[in-house]
Amino acid sequence: MSPERPYDLAHLGHVEIFTPKPDESLHFFVNVLGLTESGREGDSVYLRGWDDYEFHTLKLTAAKQPGMGHVAFRANSPEALERRAKKLESMGRGIGWVDGDMGHGKAYRATDPDGHIFEIYYETRWYEAPPELKPALKNQAMRFPSRGANARRLDHLNLLVLDVAATREFLADGLHMRNTERIVLDDGTEAGSWMTTTNKTYDIAFTLDHTGVAGRFHHVTYALDSREDILRAASIT
Repeated sequence: MSPERPYDLAHLGHVEIFTPKPDESLHFFVNVLGLTESGREGDSVYLRGWDDYEFHTLKLTAAKQPGMGHVAFRANSPEALERRAKKLESMGRGIGWVDGDMGHGKAYRATDPDGHIFEIYYETRWYEAPPELKPALKNQAMRFPSRGANARRLDHLNLLVLDVAATREFLADGLHMRNTERIVLDDGTEAGSWMTTTNKTYDIAFTLDHTGVAGRFHHVTYALDSREDILRAASIT
């Protein structure tokens, strides 16, 4: 019996979204969803939910076409990062090392079979709230924003893929994520899969794309405190 593999990923870190309408998109994420800006660099704005403890969980980047730039997971340790990098390289999926982003240190990038870019990092920058956003409780990253839907934290994302089984196998072998649910059609085709690296039901989901276009993005989700926050978001313009 082979030994159990270590779980090298700690949690979903952040998602980069491309937008051809940066001002309108920023308004939505800040004033409707209730995220807080934590920094700017080049064509990108870094955002976070009020209870996210890292520097950012959303990177909003101006681009000609909408889509996902990359999705990042934090590794459990520097050694775990090196292990995943070597595994992804051996699978032929590796892109290589990058210096890091505004909110974290060096990272290793790879692509899934559909062309989505995945990133793994370990060294991270903890969010430090400015004086006006300092929380009363020391176990919170910032003061409650009381703005928009008051998104609390990054929860999961959903991708569209041409081959669900191939993507599932990539995440299982390359990132060592576990599958919690699947949709299998009567002909045996996998139409959807949900996977996690934590004790949540899932950190990432992906469903079959019937357009024939590879590498598409569906949505990113932030957790709220109550159903009332969702109803409030529906009435904010």
